[in-house]
Amino acid sequence: MEFKISKEFILEIESLIDEQNERELLQKLEDIHFADIAEIINELDAKDAGYLFKIIESEISSEILLELDEEVREKILNNLSAKEIAEELDEMDTDDAVDIIAELPEEIKEEVISELEDFEHAKDIVELLRYDEDTAGGLMAKEYIQANENWNVLTCIQEIRKQAENVSRVHSIYVVDDEDRLKGRLSLKDLITSSTTTQIKDIYIPKVDYVKVDTESTEVARIMQKYDLEAIPVIDETGRLMGRITIDDIVDVIKEEADRDYQLAAGISQDVEADDSIWNLTRARLPWLLLALIGSFIAVNVSQSFGDAMEKYATLFFFTPLVAAMAGNVGVQSSAIIVQGLANNSLSGSIWKRLGKEMLLALLNSAILALVLLLATHFIMGTTYEISSTIVLALVTVMILASLIGTFIPIMLNKYGIDPAIATGPFITTSNDIFGLLIYFTIAKMILGF
Repeated sequence: MEFKISKEFILEIESLIDEQNERELLQKLEDIHFADIAEIINELDAKDAGYLFKIIESEISSEILLELDEEVREKILNNLSAKEIAEELDEMDTDDAVDIIAELPEEIKEEVISELEDFEHAKDIVELLRYDEDTAGGLMAKEYIQANENWNVLTCIQEIRKQAENVSRVHSIYVVDDEDRLKGRLSLKDLITSSTTTQIKDIYIPKVDYVKVDTESTEVARIMQKYDLEAIPVIDETGRLMGRITIDDIVDVIKEEADRDYQLAAGISQDVEADDSIWNLTRARLPWLLLALIGSFIAVNVSQSFGDAMEKYATLFFFTPLVAAMAGNVGVQSSAIIVQGLANNSLSGSIWKRLGKEMLLALLNSAILALVLLLATHFIMGTTYEISSTIVLALVTVMILASLIGTFIPIMLNKYGIDPAIATGPFITTSNDIFGLLIYFTIAKMILGF
């Protein structure tokens, strides 16, 4: 059953902290999952959060540290000595320890690493820090189980027992040669059902999915999602086994990518959070707002150039927001589907086939909406057939064009290595507003002859 944090519970915890009643505090938290304890700490002020964190033993507090909000974690780390931080890192897997160290100020990093008790653990952390955080090397952990192809089953079991002491969860057993090159994987069933004298080379499975240390994190996520993997080995340029990536790391990658794409689609040019400074939030939002302003100014000029039509056919003016809004909505819908398909790697066929499909879809939708609008304008508003025809013909044309723009632009951006998520939101909306109004008044001029 999920633990629910109540206001009363937080007040009780704060009261015990004020009394510095360490024994009762630990009793209260004894049966609570570390992720829930992290939520409790997130609710406390900096002083109380630091006190509660320090009284919890390192084996649990290291898990809590990873679950804390980034801002809260930063405050807690600032109040810990280099030795205390090192004690927390000693309890973590190498990939998690690297994530924490990466958040520390440069002048503290070396001191913390020097305080690590386990030399091999420290060496692995230093190695992982060399990799870009957005690559497989930056995601991988050094804790994994490997078996040499020249061992027999008895030796393999004995060696695995030794290795497992430093591995919190065994996802796979990877088989390597004498040069540590990845050869395949070993089934636990085959291992425990085979004779103790059987050679590992005779029972391991040579087919194994893997990634290289420089593979981009988003590509790692795509591979693991496609093949439904809980873990995947990482090799270097020579084929040597360097580490492994687990599904929990990939979930974080997918979430971060989704957050980033959502912000791009909303017209926010860099990764920000609600608690960031006003200056950072302004820098992230202002470029797209400027683009929207310029686009809107162009749209105003387009409308102004048809000023004589406004005087003669004032009814046209009232439908300009409708035409512009439909263009923006259709464009965003089309681009959102394409961006999603590109992200999931589920788009198939040529670009022309995709454009043709979107055009037919837009034609069907716009025809239905045009019929509804034709009846509404003529029978409810009493407009003439000429004006009603102008509006609905413009609506159909604008919706088709908007769907083509919303489909074409993300595909082209992706082709040239630009994040297609940037196509949605202000970019598509603004461009379709301009083209929508231009088409609307051009068709009106052709039909009404002003």
